[in-house]
Amino acid sequence: MVMNDRWIKEMAAKGMIEPFSPEQVREGVISYGVSSYGYDMRIADEFKIFTNINATVVDPKNFDPNSFVEFRGDVCIIPPNSFVLGYSVEYFRIPRDVIVICLGKSTYARCGLIVNVTPLEPEWEGHVTIEISNTTPLPARIYANEGIAQLIFLKGIEICEVSYADKAGKYQSQKGITLPKV
Repeated sequence: MVMNDRWIKEMAAKGMIEPFSPEQVREGVISYGVSSYGYDMRIADEFKIFTNINATVVDPKNFDPNSFVEFRGDVCIIPPNSFVLGYSVEYFRIPRDVIVICLGKSTYARCGLIVNVTPLEPEWEGHVTIEISNTTPLPARIYANEGIAQLIFLKGIEICEVSYADKAGKYQSQKGITLPKV
């Protein structure tokens, strides 16, 4: 069952989303906050911009942190055919009977930018690490502290048997940008 704006506001009051924007903010920014059946999260002002300067191979089992240039600012430029990592302004605490699917915002999608976030599992908590790919042959801008992706909350009919917290997941309680772990 997809959860509506009333449920999201109720759960946010219990600490599910911090900080929480109870209304959709739209004036002069890429929108964020509560929507009809979801929540538009924001991206923070810290980024890791992928660079091929060291000519390394991207290996999720042995990721080289030197593959990134760190940047902090209100606007991040993503190089052509490259990507950046960022993280959500909001800290999430997902209930045991909920899984969250994340989809990129249409404003960025129409510019050739793809937002990739894996599902937020039951009882996962933390800042969301966000990958934004620039599929165009031109540099692209993303704006810190504005909307980056919409979260859709799906409530299970039953509570899951094993939650992310039960598994002691490796990305539990992450803060900031978290690189791949094995």
